[in-house]
Amino acid sequence: MKDEILNRFDKTTDELIGLLTPLTQEQLNKVPFENSWTAGQVGDHLCKSYDATGVLNGNVKATDRVPDEKLGEVNKLFLDFSIKMQSPKEILPTNDDINKGNLLTSLKTRIASLREVIINKDLTKICLDYAIPGFGEFTRMEWIGFITVHTQRHIHQLKNISSNIN
Repeated sequence: MKDEILNRFDKTTDELIGLLTPLTQEQLNKVPFENSWTAGQVGDHLCKSYDATGVLNGNVKATDRVPDEKLGEVNKLFLDFSIKMQSPKEILPTNDDINKGNLLTSLKTRIASLREVIINKDLTKICLDYAIPGFGEFTRMEWIGFITVHTQRHIHQLKNISSNIN
């Protein structure tokens, strides 16, 4: 089970890095169309959202339910690309230009920290330090699944952005 979770996480985050890496500094910060984030802003938003290791390494308790119980609903919601979502203000991207090198370094660092949780922690434990609005407390497994599907949603967005800036 852990191998499957890690493989899905790695495949998704590798695709993210693979989409951002070839962009030039100018492309990263180019607005593709009205009311859109830039590719850099998508990366910045994801980087901020990856700052979950404090919650994942924080206070936990044993679960009294199936440890991935909430993932079906999360996946259904986040992979419905017809829905326009609003980001929580804590993880809204900056409006300043994004430095490509800094962004990629920060993303890779946070991805590595999340990988460490997957590899070294009991993913069935419920994290108590933060609850996702509308979903409540997640197990570590659900957190990683949430982060993965959230990234997949933004990969879809990045592909759309990339096709409009080239």
